[in-house]
Amino acid sequence: MFRLRSGMLKIVRVHEDGNPLIMNIIVPGETIPHHSLISPGPYHGTAVAIVTSEIEPIPCEEWYSELERNPEKYREVALLLQDKLRMMQQRMDHLTTISPSERLRLFQEWFARYIGDIPVSEVLTQEEIGHWIGIRRETVNRMLRSHSL
Repeated sequence: MFRLRSGMLKIVRVHEDGNPLIMNIIVPGETIPHHSLISPGPYHGTAVAIVTSEIEPIPCEEWYSELERNPEKYREVALLLQDKLRMMQQRMDHLTTISPSERLRLFQEWFARYIGDIPVSEVLTQEEIGHWIGIRRETVNRMLRSHSL
């Protein structure tokens, strides 16, 4: 298990055809993998730093022993999961925005909260941006070019 202290990670899963798909974005304060916060489970993706990041490894035995010794720790886990659910709800809200350009704008604003002035297109591919906001790579390319003119 790991806690992201600073920076940003993307969780990528490679499909059978060899194409990678961005599954999640991890921001400072998150402990991963989320699905193993209460009980151990297999990893379903690969974490990749997309900006300089500081990661704290957490020994699994230590984490689960602490949960058993200190039931208050379950509240901490619940709050971590609540924060992630709220982030995912915001993502769903952004995906239901009708205009692709508005989706891109909202994603860029959200991204800037965590990485500042670095353009999202410098740390994620157009394909990844498109997957994340539910539009084709070509549309992302067109929108990014029109905004840089």
